[in-house]
Amino acid sequence: MFCLEGEQTLMRIFIGESDRFGHQPLYQALVDLFRQEGFAGATVLKGIMGFGAGSRIHTDKLLRFSADLPLVIEVVESQEKIDAVLPKLDGMFGGGMITLERARVIRYAPKRAARAVSGKTTGH
Repeated sequence: MFCLEGEQTLMRIFIGESDRFGHQPLYQALVDLFRQEGFAGATVLKGIMGFGAGSRIHTDKLLRFSADLPLVIEVVESQEKIDAVLPKLDGMFGGGMITLERARVIRYAPKRAARAVSGKTTGH
C-alpha cells in the first residue's frame, strides 16, 4: 500500500482547457505522466472564470462562451518526486503557471481500505 503522510509538497499547474500536448489535451497528458511516474494521485479542476498573463477573460457565461476555460491540476507528492518531474513539464507546455507549497498530509488511503478500517460501507 502506498504511504503518503506528514510534510509533502502541493503542486498546482494552471493551464487552459484548449492547451494541447501532441494530439491530446495537455491536462490528460499531465495526469498520464504523473501516473506513469508513480505519483499518489492527481486531480483536474475546471474553473468557471479566470484570466492569465494575457489578461484575457475566459468564462463559461452564455453570452461570452469560451472554449478555453481555466484548469488547475493538483498533485500532492514528495518534494523529490516533484523535483524529478519538473524538467519533463518544461517540455510539455509553453504557457501557464506552476506553484509549489508545503502541505501536511493528515490521511491518505484508498476508499476501500478506509471503509475496512472504519467498518463502514457507503453503498458504492
